[in-house]
Amino acid sequence: MPWTMNDYPQSWKNLDELERKKAIDIGNAMLTDGYAESDVIPIATKQAESWYKDATDSDLATLKNKKITQHEKDDTARPSLNDNDIHVFYEDKQWKIKTEGAKQVSETFEKKEDAQNRARQIADNRGTDMITHKKNE
Repeated sequence: MPWTMNDYPQSWKNLDELERKKAIDIGNAMLTDGYAESDVIPIATKQAESWYKDATDSDLATLKNKKITQHEKDDTARPSLNDNDIHVFYEDKQWKIKTEGAKQVSETFEKKEDAQNRARQIADNRGTDMITHKKNE
């Protein structure tokens, strides 16, 4: 059963209304794709907070009118990867983050410390480990 503006995780009650709506929208999409609710809540929260901070007036207006309970399954989603470790490695003059077994890099950074900090957040949310590779590995 999808979350609504009247029925959503308790941890979202203090979010601004449109920030909460974005978290519900992201969460419902992830649930449709087969992600576990325990994984969805922290991920959707973080993404909604980030989106809301940078949202334009146009973004907010679009979200205001969006139906957040209707999502189609994304066949490219791979929720099983949430149990895999996060790797930080250096390639093409950038530090990159990639989930073990994933086909593509999730994020890139100029500084190793920034990549490690982000990878640690992801790993902590998932309950997995972060593995940092040396620059020449």
